[in-house]
Parts: sequence; C-alpha cells; structure tokens
Amino acid sequence: MTLIELITTGYAVPCSVLSDWIAKTADRFNTAFIEQNRYIQYFKGLGVTLEVALFAGIIGIVIGTIMALFKLSTTEDGKPTIWNYIASIYIDVIRGTPSVLQLMIMYFVIMASVDNQILVASLSFGINSGAYVAEIVRGGILAVDKGQMEAGRSLGLSKAATMWHIILPQATKNVIPPLGNEFITLIKETAIVGYVALSDLTRIANQIASKTYDAFMPLIGAAVIYFVIIKILTILLGNLERRMRRSDNR
Repeated sequence: MTLIELITTGYAVPCSVLSDWIAKTADRFNTAFIEQNRYIQYFKGLGVTLEVALFAGIIGIVIGTIMALFKLSTTEDGKPTIWNYIASIYIDVIRGTPSVLQLMIMYFVIMASVDNQILVASLSFGINSGAYVAEIVRGGILAVDKGQMEAGRSLGLSKAATMWHIILPQATKNVIPPLGNEFITLIKETAIVGYVALSDLTRIANQIASKTYDAFMPLIGAAVIYFVIIKILTILLGNLERRMRRSDNR
C-alpha cells in the first residue's frame, strides 16, 4: 500500500464512522420526537409541568405570606403568640420532610377520594413552597427599617394597617428576586409528579423511552426543554432585578 493510499484510507475510516453516528443519531431523534407526532406529547407534558408550578406558586405565596406574618406576631410585651408557634411548627415540618413524601401523603391519604391530580399536586407543592416563601417574606419584612413601623403608629395607624400599607409594599422589592428563584426551583421539583400518575414532562419522557427502548433521546430532550424554560425565566428575573435596582438609585 502506497503512502497516498494509506492516508486516503486513514481519512475514510473516521469519516465513515462519523457519518454512521450522524445517521443513527438522526434516526433516534426521529423515533423519539417525530414519529407518531411524539413532540406533541412533550409539549403537553410541559404544559402540565407549568400549570402545576404556576398554581403551586400562587398557593405558596399566599400561604407563605400568611405564615410569615404569623411568625412575626408577638404580644404587647414581645412574647411569641400562638400563631407564631403554629407557623414555626408548619415551617419545621414542611422543610424537614421530603417533598415526594408530602406529595404521596396528599394523594394517597389526605385527598385519596379526589380524582384531579393537578389539584392534588398543586396543593402539595403549594404547601411545600409556602414554608420557604414564609422565610423569604419574613426576611424581606425584617429588612425594612424598624422606624417605618414606629412612623406608621405615630400617624395613628394600627399595627396591622401599618404592616399592610407601609411595611409590605417596601418589603416587596426585597422578596421578588428570591421568590423568582423559588418559582424556578418549583418548576424543577414538579418532576416528581409522576408518582401520582400525572403526565408531566419527565413522565412523558420516561413513557416514550419505554416505548422506543431508547432512554437517551427522550431524557436528553426533556432536559433541554427544562433548561430552555429555566434559562428564559432566569433572564426575565435578571432584567426585573436590574430595573428594580435602577428605580432604587433614582
């Protein structure tokens, strides 16, 4: 074999391997996403994921705000109220147990007679998120200068009115960025809703993997979709934070 033939053969082998790999990858992609319009199933699963995360986020904000106010409640002599203890127990229990167990308890025990899995999952994740939101809101309120409460009381406002009209609006700027991060975390945590037979993005990917006998493409595809959604939300959250900083500097 001449030198030219050796060089030509040496280039031909890698090119052949590469072309075979590209062809097989394209075939696997076609099987995982194109055949039988399977890409539609991914979008439906993504819709379920975002729906659960959105409802859970709303529930978490409501519960978390209430629990934060409970956690900050004290008597006239500065001692914790009964509501303070209730909030502390709630936060400790929720943060001290796995979210997947909370979801299964909600589905198989507390709401076993309910057929709406989205409702069950939203409540479970909302209650879970509420414990973390409570600490976020509490930190945002504590970051507001104590003189604001004294100023409101000196104007004749009650403690509750001062909290609602003066403290909370100022605390909102402090809690929006971490709340955005909590929502991003919530989207990823909803990947476990398959435990209650809810066809979210992750479960759809697993189902397609079991049908095609190829786990690589469906799971990588689901990971890419999650990454794109999270990246978009991260960019939006970053823009919001920059606008808030500019408004503070004015």
